[in-house]
Amino acid sequence: MDKDIINWGIMGCGSIAREFANALKAVPSANLIAAASKTGKSRGFAEEFDLPYYYDNYDDFVKNEKMDVVYIATTHNFHYENAMLCLNNDKHVLCEKPFALNKNQASRLIETAKAKGLFLMEAMWTRFSPALSRLVSMIREGLIGEIKTLKGQFCIDVPFDPVHRLYNPDLAGGALLDLGIYPIAFACMVLEKYPVQITGTLNIGKTGVDEESHYLLKFDKGETALLSSACTFSAPINFTIYGTKGHILVPDFYFPSKLVIKLNDKKEEHINVPYESNGKNYEAIEVMKCLQKNKIESDKQTFYDTIKIIEIMDKLRGKDLIYPCELN
Repeated sequence: MDKDIINWGIMGCGSIAREFANALKAVPSANLIAAASKTGKSRGFAEEFDLPYYYDNYDDFVKNEKMDVVYIATTHNFHYENAMLCLNNDKHVLCEKPFALNKNQASRLIETAKAKGLFLMEAMWTRFSPALSRLVSMIREGLIGEIKTLKGQFCIDVPFDPVHRLYNPDLAGGALLDLGIYPIAFACMVLEKYPVQITGTLNIGKTGVDEESHYLLKFDKGETALLSSACTFSAPINFTIYGTKGHILVPDFYFPSKLVIKLNDKKEEHINVPYESNGKNYEAIEVMKCLQKNKIESDKQTFYDTIKIIEIMDKLRGKDLIYPCELN
């Protein structure tokens, strides 16, 4: 793509769409021109961000010829349908996590992007954060020795409401897809590989989605990851990597900006690794770099990465958790 300015559109106008729109302001060559929503939010969103185009349906939105790439910020159940609509209308796509509900959906999206020569990437923004890059470098250099165990959790207290996206099975709700994906992906990103054994337990609530879930991942050299997610209680959203020479704590790893290092018999060291804007600008920059190079896949967040994470979640769900939209 031989363009100095890349025009973005956003599909879905909720809170995460607003975060991404604000992040694009920190990317000089990004130009947000359009937004679409089926819930009547597009006009207000367009006024807030001074956009020339807004749509109340997606069919007209994807036909905007000035738009180069679409960021999909709809609820989980619509990701596959929305991404496929964009690809079939020759739009490059950055799709919020989870990329799709299952491996079959993800594979079809990837096959379509490859066939049409279009860029496609899951919006796993933490992969591009400066803190993760610093953390991985430390581990590669052997700072805390041989890695033994990783522990992470993403647990928040959301009052029960059967129509809330976290409790609504029709929106592919539950802790695993919305929250659990973060510690699962973070563990794999830190170790730079994927587990050879996957076990877990889901506590299914009265609406039929997992309100709490816990995961045990084992890797090829014996490393284990003990991970949890929940929407019924709150806990520190922290991640810790334990090695033979010490450990590294990543406070609030969903928005990582600090590393706390404790080597054996030494004092704690706090390292600040701030991010610009709200952090989502880094994934936008990656997308645009790939588009400028006419790449259909990121080297940092590959199709393989997306498929492996979805495989893990498929395995954890098993037959205990099937969303109504998967049966259509």
